[in-house]
This record gives sequence, C-alpha cells and structure tokens, in this order.
Amino acid sequence: MKPKIIPNNIERKLEDQDFIVSKTDTTGRITYANRIFMQICGYSEEQLLHVQHNIIRHPDMPRGVFKFMWDTLKAGNEFFGFAKNMCSDGGFYWVFANITPDYSSEGELQGYYSVRRKPPDSAIRIIEPVYAHMLEIERTSNKADGPSNAINYLVDVVKQSGAPDYNHLVLSLYKPKGV
Repeated sequence: MKPKIIPNNIERKLEDQDFIVSKTDTTGRITYANRIFMQICGYSEEQLLHVQHNIIRHPDMPRGVFKFMWDTLKAGNEFFGFAKNMCSDGGFYWVFANITPDYSSEGELQGYYSVRRKPPDSAIRIIEPVYAHMLEIERTSNKADGPSNAINYLVDVVKQSGAPDYNHLVLSLYKPKGV
C-alpha cells in the first residue's frame, strides 16, 4: 500500500551523471532499484521491492500521463516523458524517463525497464503548466473520463507544437549537455 505522505517544496536534483534505473514486473511492481534511485527517493531496497512503482507518484502528476504511458507500453512501444516524483519525506525530484518493455529470450513480456536522468530546467518550465492544466481537466471531469480528457488536451498540445507525435515533442525538450 502506498504510504500517505504530505508533499513539501523541498526539491532534490539529480546530478548530470546520475541515472536512476528500475525494473518492474508486468503489473508495475518493482523488481530492481539501483542505489541512486534509493538515495534520491529515500526508500530502502526492502521498502521498494515488490511494491507498485507509483509509491513515488507525486500528486502534481496527472493520471492522464500515466494512462498514456501504460497505453504506450501495452502497445509494445517505448515511452519517453517527464515526471515529478515524490520522496519518502515529501520532497520531490524531476526526471526524464525512458521506459521500455522487457522481453524474455522466448519473446514473452516479463516487465518493464526504466532509465531516468536529470531533465533540463527549460523542459520543466514548459511541461509544468501542461501538467497543471491536465490536472485541472481531471478535477473538473468525472473520475472515469478525467484521464482521457487530459490526454486529449495533451494530444492538442503536441499538435500545436508542430511535432509529429508525443515522443518527438518530449525528445525535443530533452537536450542533454554537449548535444
């Protein structure tokens, strides 16, 4: 069960060289967490393993983003996106995430593999108001339709940007140093 944590405004930032790595089973339960993940989120390995990955979900994150992510992954595609995650003490940290389906040697889906890195501040300044508007759409919609209505708004944002699709837009916002 996800612990009840009150969010605060204490931000933790990844270093440029940091990579958060985790693996989950097909239902999103964590099966592996690297040390950087544990350090930044403030949970021990014992507290993370076999727990839903949403243990770190920040309430500022729209449900529609996660619905879109799961729809993308269940279609067998990789997902790129920005996420605001919550630490065990209520603090937060932003990541640029790449999540891919993980297949066994027999070609069967066995879970998901995620690598997260430090996002550029410029990307967060762009994505934060989009997420805030998505949250408002979810709050003013009925619970069942909220995530889909928020995704519709996100699709409109992508169209207005001129990007061919969501992944292209997100990748255009993520520009690591030296590239």
